[in-house]
Amino acid sequence: MIVTGRTAIITGGASGIGLATAREMVRQGVGVVALVDRAEKAHEHAAEINRTMGREAVFAYCGNTTDENFRREVYDDLQARHGQPVSICVPAAGVTRDGLAVRVNKETHKAQIYASETFREVLEVNLVAPVYWALEMVARIAEDRSARGLKRWNAEEGMQGVVVFIGSVSSQGNKGQIAYASTKVGLEGAAATLMIEAMFYGVRCAVIHPGFTDTPMVRALGEDYIRKHVLPATQIGRLIAPEEIADAICFLVRNSAVSGQLWADAGWQPLNT
Repeated sequence: MIVTGRTAIITGGASGIGLATAREMVRQGVGVVALVDRAEKAHEHAAEINRTMGREAVFAYCGNTTDENFRREVYDDLQARHGQPVSICVPAAGVTRDGLAVRVNKETHKAQIYASETFREVLEVNLVAPVYWALEMVARIAEDRSARGLKRWNAEEGMQGVVVFIGSVSSQGNKGQIAYASTKVGLEGAAATLMIEAMFYGVRCAVIHPGFTDTPMVRALGEDYIRKHVLPATQIGRLIAPEEIADAICFLVRNSAVSGQLWADAGWQPLNT
């Protein structure tokens, strides 16, 4: 897909993979990028990218990505400002709430099950919200086409939009990540289904599965954990740079021949510990 002049939304855009992707998209000529994040720092990053690029290309929106009204407001504002529907969506916001699925207290011999309310929190942020940020884009492209009298998309029109979900190598299973891994597997099914449906409007959908990337989320695991449990299972012997994942995401956006899932895992294999 030709990205020049397009409008993109990136959730989780104030740090890590989301921020790196925003920078790379602007460098590659995307016209407008929305940084969506809970953190007010998104405004600082938007200003910094705009100064570096010498143009007003990035706009920050701060709010809760699970809030449906906030999601609609972001889309409404972008379309009103720039006169075209959003055509690139990278819903990268995510959380980890790690813990064993079942843990036995050695003193009481009672088992503690991973809290259902925590599972639901991770589900809302990592699966439900990304799917609905994507559906919002598809719906608006569909409405725009209908208003212009267009029905089923055909290849001569060129791609109308792209969704790239952020999966994870944890979708293969990872100790202590019962909720997180479940949401990342869920994105695979959502992407496969949405690809079939959204192509009616000319919208592609794919999933990228990053390995352990040098982001605040991964660093929060602790240097000792990373040294003992992550780096030994990573063939390149280091954390992946966010810019490397951003480059892969932009490749997925640009190259319409690539569909399904892309593994950017640096050769990571879970240790049997």
